[in-house]
Amino acid sequence: MPSLTPVLIAGGSGTRLWPTSRKSLPKQFVDLTDSGQSLLQATLARSDVMPDPAPWIIVTSEQYRFLVAQQAYEIGQTVDTILLEPSARNTAPAIALAAFEAVQRHENPKLLIQTADHHIENLDIFSETVKTAFHSEAPFILFGVDPSRPETGYGYIELGDMQSDGTHRVRSFKEKPDYETAIQYVNSGEHLWNSGMFMLDARAYLDALEAFEPEMYAHCQTAWNNATTDLDFKRAEPEAFDQCPSVSIDYALMERLRTLHVVPYRGDWSDVGSWNMVAAISKKDAQGNVTQGNTHLIDSEEMFIRSESRLVTGIGLQNLVIVETRDAVLVADARRTQDVKRLVDDLKRLNIQAATEHQKMYRPWGSYETLIMGDRFQVKQIIVNPGASLSLQMHHHRAEHWVVVSGTAEVQIDEAKRILTEDQSVYIPLGSKHRLTNPGKLPLTLIEVQSGGYLGEDDIVRFDDHYGRN
Repeated sequence: MPSLTPVLIAGGSGTRLWPTSRKSLPKQFVDLTDSGQSLLQATLARSDVMPDPAPWIIVTSEQYRFLVAQQAYEIGQTVDTILLEPSARNTAPAIALAAFEAVQRHENPKLLIQTADHHIENLDIFSETVKTAFHSEAPFILFGVDPSRPETGYGYIELGDMQSDGTHRVRSFKEKPDYETAIQYVNSGEHLWNSGMFMLDARAYLDALEAFEPEMYAHCQTAWNNATTDLDFKRAEPEAFDQCPSVSIDYALMERLRTLHVVPYRGDWSDVGSWNMVAAISKKDAQGNVTQGNTHLIDSEEMFIRSESRLVTGIGLQNLVIVETRDAVLVADARRTQDVKRLVDDLKRLNIQAATEHQKMYRPWGSYETLIMGDRFQVKQIIVNPGASLSLQMHHHRAEHWVVVSGTAEVQIDEAKRILTEDQSVYIPLGSKHRLTNPGKLPLTLIEVQSGGYLGEDDIVRFDDHYGRN
């Protein structure tokens, strides 16, 4: 009997959900529907309805490694390996890394490929769909979703004959058609959206990749063979992996394989690719409004309002999307939410930092948030997780003053160490080696006041770091 290894692809930036989703914290790490879980956590939790799965293999980037590990830990999900891609090379190379890993760990692995930014309801239907695919002997199985509208951003699967195992032969596979063709596919009743979920025989996948994309196969094999292990992470070798062609699994294999199967998933599914899609999967009031956070509406209909820090109100509004964060507000016609990516591209060209970064930044030890920034000074709130430490470091251009708000801080300045508690403070002179540690069992919160001629995050010289950062 083959083993089932769930694989999670957790890259991507989700720019159409700006300003909540940004490069520093993409949509997969955010609770978009007030469910209490991020999209990534909800995906990991679906292993509870899979048939006897092995621990997860997660493929992500260096930038998100600690976010992935922390969010898996928060919900008690066991992760076998977190594979780190040195660069973004699309899904075919990412899945190849996972396949090499699974083949090493399991005798006869099947891979259930999922991406970290999809929303799935009807877990009973999902469970039965996975079981159907798992018990099929077909080596390449797509998960198809009933199309609810003409959509040019998805691939389409034309259904062929149904097989005795509950799957269908794929008659044809078309990637991202034009709008008129998409209308024809939806009206035919014989086409499904390609959901981006797959059940793959790991060895068959690698064999097919070697046949159709030998250059990609060779580079991925070298990158995996020469991978290094750091804490709970496995880093693919950059020199080899960076030479991989950047190709999706759809273009690399699915459109070229002669024998391909699909299992229909008949439940609700969304790739949460726009604020309209977030609204569609969220609870609405009697006027069709979706409100999240501190909001209040009067005489308004078909609104989506999300507040993350302040009271947001509206009077006499219709068909708008309003998303508020601490440093940015989006107001858009609900019919134009796909253009948010265009807006973000404009902001990037203007070098506006809020296009890609939040004021609150997550680190392996906790987080920091910029509260005030002025000429030669900056004020931050720093939160350090219990038992965590910042690196032993120094700065060439700034001094720092720390004030403990809550919790207990162990502060090292050069060779001296001291304990600070609530309302106590300490000064760190420019050029001093220093380290901040939370020795307690509760989060440590402090206010940091920086002063100096340059306050950039790159003014850090690390001498020792528990998380392997340079």
